[in-house]
Amino acid sequence: MISDFRLDVLILRVAAVLLALAIHEYAHAAAAVRLGDPGPKFDGRLTLNPLAHLDPVGTLMLFFFSFGWAKPVMVNPARFKNPRRDMMWVALAGPLSNIALAFALARLAPFILNIVPPGALRATWMFLQVSVQLNIWLAVFNMLPLPPLDGSKVLMGILPRRYAYRYARLESYGTVILLLLVVSGMLFRVLQPAYSAVARLVVG
Repeated sequence: MISDFRLDVLILRVAAVLLALAIHEYAHAAAAVRLGDPGPKFDGRLTLNPLAHLDPVGTLMLFFFSFGWAKPVMVNPARFKNPRRDMMWVALAGPLSNIALAFALARLAPFILNIVPPGALRATWMFLQVSVQLNIWLAVFNMLPLPPLDGSKVLMGILPRRYAYRYARLESYGTVILLLLVVSGMLFRVLQPAYSAVARLVVG
C-alpha cells in the first residue's frame, strides 16, 4: 500500500502503474492476434498506450493496494485452432510479460543508474524499485485461479472440460470475492509467499 503521499512518490507510482498495465494488456492482445484472433487489433488494444487499457476501479486498486486489473482484452476463442489451449496461452501472456519486465528492469538497473544525471538518480531508483515490485505483484495476483483473473483461464485450460465449465460459473462472483479479499487484508497474506518466491528469482 501507499504509505508516503509525497507528490514525487505519487507521480512515480502512477508511471509504474501505467507501464505495468500497458505491458500486461498488450501481451494479451499480441498473443491473441498471433494465435489467430484479429479482434484485439481492431479494438485498438494492440498498443502500448496505457489509456487504451485502463479500467477505473482496477487501476485505483493497483495504485493503492498493488493488486488490480485493467480493461479486459476481448478475445474470440473460435478464431483459435485449439481454443482451450490457446486461451490458456493468451491468459499466461499477461503475467509472463510482467515477470519479464520486472526481470529486465532489475538486471538493467545498475546500468541505468550509471548513466542518469545525478539530479535524477533518486527518482530513477525509486521508479525502478516500484516498477519491479509492482510488476511482480501484478503477475502473482493475476495468476490467482479465481475468475475472471488470468490464473482461472489457465486452470480452465488444464481441467477436464466438464469441470472447466462448472468452474467458469464462478466468474459472476469473482470480482466481489476479490474485493472482499483485498479489503479484509486476506489477499496480501495469501499472496505474500508467492510474491517472495518470485521476487527472489527475479531480483536474485
